[in-house]
Amino acid sequence: MAKKSGTIVYKCSSCGYSQPRWLGRCPQCGEWNTLEECILDANAVSLSRSGVSERAKPVPLSRVDAKDGMRLATGIAEFDRVLGGGAAMRSAVLIGGEPGIGKSTLLLQTASLAAKANGNAMRVLYVSGEESAAQIKERSERLGLAAAGIELLCTMRLEDMLAALDAQNPVLVIVDSIQTTYSVQAGLIPGTVNQLKYCANELISWVKERDAVLIMAAHVTKEGLIAGPKSLEHMVDTVVSFERSNDEYRFLRAAKNRFGSVDEIGIFEMTEKGLTEVADPSVLFITRRDGNQPAGVACTAVFEGSRVFIVEIQALVVPAKASLSRVYSDKIDSARVARVAAVLEKRTGLRFSDQDLYINVAGGMRLTEGAIDAALAAALYSARTDVALAAETAVIGELSLAGEIRPVPRLTQRAKTAQNMGFSTVIAPEKTKGVSQARDVKELVTILFGT
Repeated sequence: MAKKSGTIVYKCSSCGYSQPRWLGRCPQCGEWNTLEECILDANAVSLSRSGVSERAKPVPLSRVDAKDGMRLATGIAEFDRVLGGGAAMRSAVLIGGEPGIGKSTLLLQTASLAAKANGNAMRVLYVSGEESAAQIKERSERLGLAAAGIELLCTMRLEDMLAALDAQNPVLVIVDSIQTTYSVQAGLIPGTVNQLKYCANELISWVKERDAVLIMAAHVTKEGLIAGPKSLEHMVDTVVSFERSNDEYRFLRAAKNRFGSVDEIGIFEMTEKGLTEVADPSVLFITRRDGNQPAGVACTAVFEGSRVFIVEIQALVVPAKASLSRVYSDKIDSARVARVAAVLEKRTGLRFSDQDLYINVAGGMRLTEGAIDAALAAALYSARTDVALAAETAVIGELSLAGEIRPVPRLTQRAKTAQNMGFSTVIAPEKTKGVSQARDVKELVTILFGT
């Protein structure tokens, strides 16, 4: 016996009228041949919220309209960069960050600047479950943001949001935050697993059926991870983390992006006028000194998406307490630091196993690529021997367990950026114009320290 898949009804594509039998002419609007077969399903998300939705049918890929992949400019260049050139239509974006980092400021600026960038003809719905309308208005006036094109809704009930979405039909929907949203269908307590999954699914389904973009703010745990079920991150198209290095600078980085790269990074400065884009981010991660360079400092060139940054790695090596050595590293993975120190100890004979290692990155940037290994080794060796590197020297390369310095992608661009920043000496595993070659860690130590 065939399994029932729902009650079949016939819905008019012109007026939305539905009835159980097919007719050539719609009884309500009088249009001919407009009744289409649909399925009545209580779980279906429909344009009319009546539970009636059109049956999904396959279409040839060659007939798919490429305009469905159009993007919406947020009006913030650094945000657009992280999203892959703007927010893709019919997509959902989840932004997570610690309390007080500036998520609400970023979302309010996005709402105002996106409306302005699209000629104020685009309608934006800003939903807040954490602040009152007066608080949001006060922030917008303090930041000097235009309010044209923005509809404000302060509620925690999902049903109120869906009703406003159907009535306003906005192009950009901002929800601050998803953890405060609840639906009577999933209980009365916000923030539970069922509430998050149900409310997020309803909102995402709404934008998937229209040319709209959904941006949701999310709370984070004390470990810095997005709170709630991991399935919430799987449901959205883009997951963006909002981080801080100090009280001034903020970093926007994509952890997941179905419509772009996850290597791009957006850099902002928090000012009294809100978040402002940093004009020249390359100067944030190096320290310009008048005197001699101290021991334990090495510079390298890293790629973040399509941009090259010169960063300064700082190392401090001190005798371990109670014969138990530890690695204290926040911006570089501790396992990478321990591995590089082990290679140095094995290949150069310099002892690190009885030392505590402290590693920092100037400017607070988190580094993950292998091209930093050689510079990290140079900083550790310098800190251990208390001998400083020569000024204006950059080190680029990946370090293998055998002590070899391996080539890295796009070395020419890295070296050129370092030279343009005033680094007269660039050391890398491949010899090119203006670059000195170091094939292994012993040769690197000889070039840098003469030992």
